[in-house]
Amino acid sequence: MTPQTDYSRRDFFAAAAAAGLVLGSAARAQPVPTPPSNRIRYALIGHGLQGRTLLDAMRKIPGIEIAAVCDIWKLARDLARSALLQANIKIPAYENFEDLLAKEKDIQAAIVATPDFWHAPVTNACLKAGLHVYCEKMMSNTVEGARSMVRTMRETGKLLQIGHQRRSNPRYLFTLNYLLNRLHLCGRITSASGQWNRSVSQSQDFGAAKGAVLKPELLAKYGFADMHQFRNWRWYKKYGGGPLSDLGAHQIDIFNWFLGALPRAVTAVGGMDYYPGREWYDNATTIFEYALPAGVVRARYEVQTTTSAGGYFETFLGDLGSLKISEDVTATQAVREFEAPSWAEHLEQNYLQLLKVEVKDTDPRKVAAPPKKLETYGLPGSFAKDLHQPHLENFFDAIRGKAKLNCPADEAFRSESVIHKANEAIAARRTLDITTADTEA
Repeated sequence: MTPQTDYSRRDFFAAAAAAGLVLGSAARAQPVPTPPSNRIRYALIGHGLQGRTLLDAMRKIPGIEIAAVCDIWKLARDLARSALLQANIKIPAYENFEDLLAKEKDIQAAIVATPDFWHAPVTNACLKAGLHVYCEKMMSNTVEGARSMVRTMRETGKLLQIGHQRRSNPRYLFTLNYLLNRLHLCGRITSASGQWNRSVSQSQDFGAAKGAVLKPELLAKYGFADMHQFRNWRWYKKYGGGPLSDLGAHQIDIFNWFLGALPRAVTAVGGMDYYPGREWYDNATTIFEYALPAGVVRARYEVQTTTSAGGYFETFLGDLGSLKISEDVTATQAVREFEAPSWAEHLEQNYLQLLKVEVKDTDPRKVAAPPKKLETYGLPGSFAKDLHQPHLENFFDAIRGKAKLNCPADEAFRSESVIHKANEAIAARRTLDITTADTEA
């Protein structure tokens, strides 16, 4: 895995301000105008829910401009053009990405937010056309497709960022680089866990808008069996990778990133227990086993699509403390063990915020004494930007030569390969070893 930078206090506050992490009453940095010679024009390929999310974030980034949009669904193309026209931005819209690449010569980058099974063909074509690419995760619904993307990136020399946006989130960067790697607040990490649950209303099938049903021949041209599968592609193995791909990819990537290693084995179970007629399971529980220099760490991940209870987060437990982190600031916290050195200095420097503490002078190791509550701290700051914005900013800054990609395709492949292995483990109903051959592109 990629070595991590050891942030100083000054480094952190400078990076946090630039990325939109607001600490206390600190003033937000004002954007600096971008000279015309340094502007970047890009095309958006795929204007579904995720494409709209990325477009909203990019419209807040100075120095870039959208040149074209592409989607096989006319409804999606019309929605994109209508939204942009409200801002006096008029652009061409294409059904076929190959037509876009043939006609749009004055672009430097492509943003790919298609269904997963189109990620590899579209990304490879864009890279070969001379464009830098930001592609949503998962890289592909197959290991072979993902590997092809890494190889094309290397062959063309173009940049390929994968949309694991937490890798550019200032709260995650601070937690990893400062709280874990420099201060070692957790001590020796012994366990990790994560979850992301969605309710029935969030997981139910999508219907087609009236008057917007695609013709069978058009669906077949782009690989879809029918309109239902087009609208609900995530539940079919031909198109997507299931809940571990859609949701778990984020948390499992954090395990790998924060632990600085890849797991040596995975045990997983799951089932199609609630929704009839789907190919991918609607729930899964996985355990990844990491062999670290200090000892073995097991990381459990669970996803449910029948409840939203519990939210989404990642937790790292150690012998001196624990850290719970999320894109949702209300779900983040640090807890100090009784035996750990005082965290008072970190509190004074605004690295942590004390949430609650029990002041009773009671020794919790005495059987007869009531347990003393552990000190619980909040992680600093509120996030002032769209969740995807810093990762997109990192991509465009890398194009300008001002930054290195936070999640290049080769790094993403190593992390995502273990998710494909977890899907295999569910199908096999047993523990599977993860080898170098599995994780190298």
